[in-house]
Amino acid sequence: MGGIQPWRSRGDVPDAVAANRALLRSNLPGDPFWLTQVHGKVAVDVNQRPKIKQADAAYSRQPGNICAVMTADCLPVLFCDCQGSVVAAAHAGWRGLLAGVLESAVAAMQVDPGNVLAWLGPAIGPECFEVGGEVRDAFVAADQAASLAFTLRADDGKWLCDIYLLARQRLQGMGVTTISGGESCTVSEADRFFSYRRDGVTGRMASLIWLERVASGV
Repeated sequence: MGGIQPWRSRGDVPDAVAANRALLRSNLPGDPFWLTQVHGKVAVDVNQRPKIKQADAAYSRQPGNICAVMTADCLPVLFCDCQGSVVAAAHAGWRGLLAGVLESAVAAMQVDPGNVLAWLGPAIGPECFEVGGEVRDAFVAADQAASLAFTLRADDGKWLCDIYLLARQRLQGMGVTTISGGESCTVSEADRFFSYRRDGVTGRMASLIWLERVASGV
């Protein structure tokens, strides 16, 4: 499905991956367009089925073409517009978020950001996401308001990062104000989510979005 096999470097059992993807495919209108995610900001048009798939966001204006991102602590963000004319999906780890992957996804949609709806999927929560001071410095250098997303833990002097707040700030800065989701924690909710930070060797979760095909009426 999509021609890439990102699971090979993660220790997954090929037969299990094939079975899970076949089960997923049986509930979808078509094959998901799997990206080779590189923690960047490139957004690709899945309608064109580009051969170069190294990207961290995808968008579509054609019904039945499925945008997909895979995560296991990074933040998946799904987008649509109020008119139902375009959808997008973005993989936002802190590097991609800082680079502007959300901005790239929204720009690629080519609609008024005020008409964009964004959903923040399950990611590492603000009480579990430890980062170095250089990560905080990079975000604050880009936007002073980002300092609100970082908390210095008193017992060990480590910074905790709220990736959900950083994403909301970025989205709101573009004019996207209808934002939902962002209440989960992949690390602490072990019964629900995969987490690379928690387990090291782990699976990935897929977040998908597409436009439905509308049957023509009489």
